[in-house]
Amino acid sequence: MTAYPNKAITSFKAYDIRGELGVNLDEDIAYRIGRAFAQILLQQRADHDVNEELTRAIVIGCDIRDSSESLKTATTQGILDAGVDVIDLGMAGTEEVYFATSHYQALGGIEVTASHNPINYNGLKLVREGSRPISSDTGLADIQQLAQSGAFNTVTTLGNLLNKTDKTAYIDHLMSFIDTSNLQPLTIVINSGNGSAGPVVDLLEQRLIAANAPITMIKLHHEPDGSFPNGIPNPMIYENRRSTQQAVLANKADLGIAFDGDFDRCFLFDAAGEFVEGSYIVGMLAQAFLQKHPQETIVYDPRVIYNTEAIVAEAGAKAQISKSGHSFIKQVMRESGAIYGGEMSAHHYFRDFFYCDSGMIPWLLTIELLSTTGKSLTQLVNERIAAYPSSGEMNFKLTDVDAKAIIERIEHQYQHANPNKDLLDGLSLDFGEWRFNLRTSNTEPLIRLNIETQGDEALLKDKMGEIQEWLEGQGAVLA
Repeated sequence: MTAYPNKAITSFKAYDIRGELGVNLDEDIAYRIGRAFAQILLQQRADHDVNEELTRAIVIGCDIRDSSESLKTATTQGILDAGVDVIDLGMAGTEEVYFATSHYQALGGIEVTASHNPINYNGLKLVREGSRPISSDTGLADIQQLAQSGAFNTVTTLGNLLNKTDKTAYIDHLMSFIDTSNLQPLTIVINSGNGSAGPVVDLLEQRLIAANAPITMIKLHHEPDGSFPNGIPNPMIYENRRSTQQAVLANKADLGIAFDGDFDRCFLFDAAGEFVEGSYIVGMLAQAFLQKHPQETIVYDPRVIYNTEAIVAEAGAKAQISKSGHSFIKQVMRESGAIYGGEMSAHHYFRDFFYCDSGMIPWLLTIELLSTTGKSLTQLVNERIAAYPSSGEMNFKLTDVDAKAIIERIEHQYQHANPNKDLLDGLSLDFGEWRFNLRTSNTEPLIRLNIETQGDEALLKDKMGEIQEWLEGQGAVLA
């Protein structure tokens, strides 16, 4: 057993590890996390008789950030020193680690990434065997405690390092989600944001060309560049959408696609360059799956629900609500056997992708859907937007005001209307013709508001103004 300085490790969050470089994340901390992760996975395997077919290895990959390679090297050394082999994917997106963890039957997987966070941040996303998520309730806290204490087992045989950067099996799996013979002529803009998506987009383009699929790609900010010369890849920020919108219009494209840094989220723009809110994409993909697989289960989060619930009801299928957050969605999908799950935050989960989220599968499904229906993305979603208009997520900064107190006060504010109340994720109040969800952020001092109505745009605008004014009166400020 080796003793380490009693150094506090404060970069652990509810679902992953995220920290500021040189402040609460560095190579020493990454080494300890890698070693603790490997030791705990080995112990779990011994204690719980985990599938003996699992290889004694952990998969690791990293995004394109300048700090990611050194953090990956340190994490890898920690795993090797714990006596566990490492399968190194090189530069890869988070979903590639998900795929490889199951494909290689590994003990677990790690992606070194800070996704859309500022350039002076980085982090690690961890999964167990079968690409199952790890949260603070399912092992992440134990990893933090062991990494901090440094109470590591003595190891006599170190692990081996295996480099497996070939993406063929992963690309094969992505392509299995569509029938390329269905594809019709389309021009698409793909904005990789100088993140890690570019090499995968290139490989998918090669497959489409080989299949004689009439898809023309316009690649924007395509080359991976850890300095992010065009800004941090985060299409949730309005200013970051402009380049994709302009490219769609300039090239008269049928569809715009943008990714975040580790491309586990996919954002879509219609032919007019308009950003399509994620909840409507959830409904569209749910409809696409239910047309092929009737009576399956669809999982969705409670922030915006009217459209998805209506689509599932029309199909005679089963709608299963889940608390937002990938570990909750994945667990509910596994329990229900759901074919697809979606969040309005642009995370899309697939049963046939190990119940994990993918940023590549959604746009492949979308180009197939545009081809088979003969409709534009605008036509596919605008009718649903009119039927169930929503505000989009409104974020409010908190300073001296407590989020829990605000949520309690707003419930009291509207109790006279006797709404249906749900506390699955924050506070949801449904008044029949309209509803809202107010929840706290897991990662930032924010509260997040979503409002929707049953086909009443005027009512939506009225309630948006009403609740914004009320929140600001409580000391919250629109971000």
